[in-house]
Amino acid sequence: MMGSYAWAQQANPCASLANFKAPGVEITKAASNAAGSTETVPFTMPPQSVVMPAYCRVEGVINQRKGVGGEDFGIHFALAMPDQWNGDFMMEGGAGANGTVYPPIGQTPARGTPALTRGYAVVSNDTGHQGAVFDFSFMKDQQAYLDFADQANVEVATLAKQIVASYYGKPAAYSYFVGCSTGGREGMVLSQRFPTEFDGIIVGDPAMRTGFSNLAIMEWIPAAFNQIAPKDANGKPLLAQAFSDDDRKLVIDALMKQCDAMDGVADGLISDPLACNFDPEALACKPGQTSPCLAPAKAAAIKKAFAGPKTSRGVQVYPRFLYDSGVAATTGIPGILAPGPSMFGRPAPTTTEVDVDAEVLKAVQPLVDSMSTNLSTFAAHGGKLIFYHGDSDPWFSPLDTFDYYKDMAVANGGLDAVSKWSQFYFVPGMSHCAGGPSLDNFDLLGAITNWVEKGVAPESVLATGKAFPGRSRPLCAYPKHAQYKGQGNTEDASNFECR
Repeated sequence: MMGSYAWAQQANPCASLANFKAPGVEITKAASNAAGSTETVPFTMPPQSVVMPAYCRVEGVINQRKGVGGEDFGIHFALAMPDQWNGDFMMEGGAGANGTVYPPIGQTPARGTPALTRGYAVVSNDTGHQGAVFDFSFMKDQQAYLDFADQANVEVATLAKQIVASYYGKPAAYSYFVGCSTGGREGMVLSQRFPTEFDGIIVGDPAMRTGFSNLAIMEWIPAAFNQIAPKDANGKPLLAQAFSDDDRKLVIDALMKQCDAMDGVADGLISDPLACNFDPEALACKPGQTSPCLAPAKAAAIKKAFAGPKTSRGVQVYPRFLYDSGVAATTGIPGILAPGPSMFGRPAPTTTEVDVDAEVLKAVQPLVDSMSTNLSTFAAHGGKLIFYHGDSDPWFSPLDTFDYYKDMAVANGGLDAVSKWSQFYFVPGMSHCAGGPSLDNFDLLGAITNWVEKGVAPESVLATGKAFPGRSRPLCAYPKHAQYKGQGNTEDASNFECR
C-alpha cells in the first residue's frame, strides 16, 4: 500500500514520514541528517568509519508482538534515503544470527565507497528479533524462526520500497540485495523464493547449509586434530596445541611452493585453487627423518580434516576445504590450522571421533537451507546474480557454494546459458567475507549495477587489499583465473589477464 506523503509536497518531507501508515508498521523515528556525519562500518578491525552524505533516516518496526515466554519480537529496520538519490534501492543482508539493525550504508563489496554515498537508498533489518550476533535462542519462537529463515527480508523490502516511493514521489528504478555470510544465504533465499523482488543480488560466503558446515568445522575437523593433539593432566586433548607455529609454516611454505606460481608469478596468492593438488602427506617424516617434516600422524590428520566429513560408507556430506594461503592464519578469524574455541564462544571440543551417519540426520535445516536450483523466473525477469567466496574461509567451504553454482547452472540450461545472468568468483587468500592474506577490496556493487542497468557483464573486477599495499589484481569469474601475461610490473592488474 503506497503511503500518502509525497516528498515534493511536504515542508519537512523526512520528518513527515513519522506519519507514514501501513498495516502492522510503526515508524519510530524519521529525521534528516546533514552531510559530514560518520557511521562505523560493522565488523571492521580496527574499526573504520564512513563519512555520510545528507540523508533522511527512517526507523521502525513491523509486526511487533509478544512471543514465546512473553519475549518481545518484531522486525526492526532502518532506511537511509540520500538527498542526492540515484534512483535505485538496495537492501543490506545480515550476519550470524542477525538480531541487530546495522547502519544502513551498504558497505560491502563496494571498494570503499558504500552504496549510500553513491546515491542508493539503503535498508537494513534485524530479521525479527533482538540479540547478540551468535544468539540463536529466538528460534524457540516459530514466527521469529520463520522471519529469520525467509520472511523478514521480503516484508522489509516491500515496505522500504513503499517509503522510498512516498518520499521521492516515484518508485525505485532498480532494486539490489547485497549480503555476505548469513546475508549471502539471505540473497540465495531471495533469488529462489522471491525471484522478482530484486534485479541484482550479490551473494558472499553464504551460510547456506549451516547444519552441515557446523558438522565439518565444529565436529569433524576438531576430532581429526584432537587425535594428534597433546593431552592435559586429565587426558583431554589440547586442541589449540595440535600444531606448532613451525608446523604451520612448514605446511604453508610447501603449499605456496607448489601452487603459488601456477599463475605465472610467485606473489603469495593462489589464483587457480581448483588446479592446486596439494597433499600434506608429502610432508610426512620418513623413517629416521626429524626435520623439516611433519609427524606422519599430523600430516594424516590435516588431510582428513580438509577432506571434509564422510559417512561410514564414504559418502561425502560436506565438501572439502581448499588449501590456500590463509589456512594457517592466527590473527583475525583463525584459519583451519589454528584450531581452538568455536566461533560461538563454546570451549574447544575434546572429542576424537564423530558419528557422521548419526550427525548428518540432524544437519538438515529445511527452512534455512537455500539449495533450490530452479531460478528460471529470476533469470526471465532480468535478474543478475553474482557469487563470491574467500578461498581461505574457515567457516564455510567455498566448494559448497561452488557446488551449488554448478548444480544451479545444470538446472538452468548449462554454464554458457547461466553465465549470461550469473557469475562465480573465487577470492584468493580471503577469509570469511574479508581479511586474510588477500586482495579483499573489490567493487561488485558497481559491477552488478552496470550489468543490470546497462547490460554490461563484468569481464573482471579490480581487487586491492591491505595485505598487499600497492598491489592490484583482476578477480576473474569462473572458469577463468588471473594469469600473469609474462611481462610488466607484477603488482599491476593491467599485466594480468583472465585465462
